Amino acid sequence: MWFKHLHLYRLHGAPELDSDTLANALDEHAAKPLGSADARRLGWTAPAGRLGGGQRLHEVQGHRLLSALRQERLLPASVVKEEVDDKVADIEASEGRKVTRKEKTALKEQVTEELMPRAFVRSQKIDLWWDTRRQLIGVNASSRTRAEDVLDLLRETLGSLKVTPLTSQTLPIRAMTQWLGEAESRPADLVLGDQVELKAKGDDGVLRARQVDLDSDEIQQLLESGRQASKLAVSLEGRLSFVLHDDLALKSLRFGDALIEEADHADDGDDALARLETDFILMAQALSDDIPRLIEWLGGEAQREAATQPDA
Repeated sequence: MWFKHLHLYRLHGAPELDSDTLANALDEHAAKPLGSADARRLGWTAPAGRLGGGQRLHEVQGHRLLSALRQERLLPASVVKEEVDDKVADIEASEGRKVTRKEKTALKEQVTEELMPRAFVRSQKIDLWWDTRRQLIGVNASSRTRAEDVLDLLRETLGSLKVTPLTSQTLPIRAMTQWLGEAESRPADLVLGDQVELKAKGDDGVLRARQVDLDSDEIQQLLESGRQASKLAVSLEGRLSFVLHDDLALKSLRFGDALIEEADHADDGDDALARLETDFILMAQALSDDIPRLIEWLGGEAQREAATQPDA
């Protein structure tokens, strides 16, 4: 159950909730099958799936694991357009007139409503890690939009939730550009990977490079021309590697071999739930150790006044 991506958020004045109270709240907002007229729905599901016996909350040593299930009906626009075009053609042929734009809009709504119950359903599970000691939340989502959808669900579940994206004193784009251009500026236990995205200040667009030597002359020349690193692959002492983005998102997460081996050698007695919780706590502990180091390298966390923060 190792996370692949991480969007990080700071909790402000988080509610005091014991595990039972939170579990009951999650049950009240559990995922349900899509109705025939529903386009999408989001609700809580069991992180362990069917093996979890419906358990929607796992809490180990102050770390909580929750999972949201996002269901969405897939109705291709081309299918709707084809059906609308056929109806428009029939009307124009039978009535000898042109169909107005307003009528086409109404037809599109009608066709969408008719076809929606027959559309395929795509399901996506999105995991959330809640470090109750550090008041930190991390969402395993490919995009910030998906992450914030899950936070909206958590806010609805709890009644209120003050949370803001985790930010640093030094902008990641500035720090990454410096690490890339000045080897002596890199923290001792930070190692560059082989992937970078360089943005130009003008209209020269974005340059993406993979499997390259980031200390090469070519990369240095691009930096000298004014480009800045908006994404950069890094690793921390072999424990954790990822692509750092300019919004502080961590993508393409990979956990070190030693950590994976520790999980593999754990005595879980072939119990699927025990295995999930073992993997989760090892991952959570690694993240709670390494994220503060990353923030420190970025000049420390940018302090915000909780009272001025919106519920978002």
